[in-house]
Amino acid sequence: MEGSSYIQFDHYQDKGELKKHIFKTLHFYYPACIDEEKGGYINGFLDDGTINDTDTKHLVATSRYIYIFSIGAILDGPDWCLEAARHGIQFLHEHHLDKQYNGYYFEMNGTDVKDAAKMAYGHAFTLLASSIAYQAGIKEAREVMENVFNVVENHFLDPEHGYYKDQWDAAWTTLSSYRGQNPNMHMCEAMLTAYEATNEEKYLKKAYQLAEGVTQELADRASGMIWENYTPDWLPDYQFNKNNTKDEFRPYGFIPGHQFEWSKLLMWLDKHQSEPWMQETAEKLFAKGWEQGWDVKYGGIYFALSPSLEVIDTDKNYWVMSEAIAAAALLAAKTKNQKYWDYYNQLFTYSAQYFMDHEHGGWYTLLNRENEKYSNVKTSPPKTDYHPISACYQSILALP
Repeated sequence: MEGSSYIQFDHYQDKGELKKHIFKTLHFYYPACIDEEKGGYINGFLDDGTINDTDTKHLVATSRYIYIFSIGAILDGPDWCLEAARHGIQFLHEHHLDKQYNGYYFEMNGTDVKDAAKMAYGHAFTLLASSIAYQAGIKEAREVMENVFNVVENHFLDPEHGYYKDQWDAAWTTLSSYRGQNPNMHMCEAMLTAYEATNEEKYLKKAYQLAEGVTQELADRASGMIWENYTPDWLPDYQFNKNNTKDEFRPYGFIPGHQFEWSKLLMWLDKHQSEPWMQETAEKLFAKGWEQGWDVKYGGIYFALSPSLEVIDTDKNYWVMSEAIAAAALLAAKTKNQKYWDYYNQLFTYSAQYFMDHEHGGWYTLLNRENEKYSNVKTSPPKTDYHPISACYQSILALP
């Protein structure tokens, strides 16, 4: 961390510094990410800001861009933050939306549909994006928000088990047998955001049901940690994607980053409907993520563990660090226990040294165990640095 050409993170518990970091990250993407020709956003960037993909329009990336620019607006950023978020809401409504069958296409090539699948993961992010945009003051986002909630409840909800199913074809005629915790986790996040945007109890109720179900019921089926992939009856599927830890949405293994992410969500839920099991489970999941995941030699958090908790992927991923930071901040705020601020500072120090690009802005995506980059691609769909910006925003809210 030599040199002075970047924001000094010598005091991570400074709201002003966190806010500066958010805007430095936004400036990496804006205005280059605004696609004036096709609409929506440009999804692919190299480390120095060079564009390497002008065609891909990923539903998750569109939603994450809306999210990060909405956060900029909420933090009293320049007027372009709100306009950049509104630009994405427009593309969601005009191009990702299936005008015939409803629901949102997963991937576009420009304005042409490339992948017409209806994915719970993508719909979770559409709800997240429209909710935070509405909270930021974009009134037309309310229509998207209400539509996607109805789609989710009508098509993805598994009423017998209380979770959300994963994937349909465009016409809602063929349902995949796959079930996953990942879309349910992001659906919980989206429901909490929708609740904060509208104060409507239905969203809080959904967030509660998902948090209780995944961190109690599903975790109990996998020895106290949250496994990624499930059968249609919501039993852990230890064969699906076996050894493929690099699947963007359905990785194999126990993912330490997702233990931290659920820890964060439980403490977020606790702000609105506090029950003792939430903090207890959040602390337990944080401890498991740390004990099994922290690399004591090189720092950072391993990516994946086997069913027997052996490390099977030693890579370090930007979003894992971000979620651990957010979980530590929320636990520190709730428990008043200094050890969580110590974790927070340790995680931020490591991230500032290895993941943050202090010259150009943004975070690198993936490092090997020794903290070396694999490539000069900073962002490929659907990254957009939503995780670091979300972590900084949650930390701002958590700090006294």
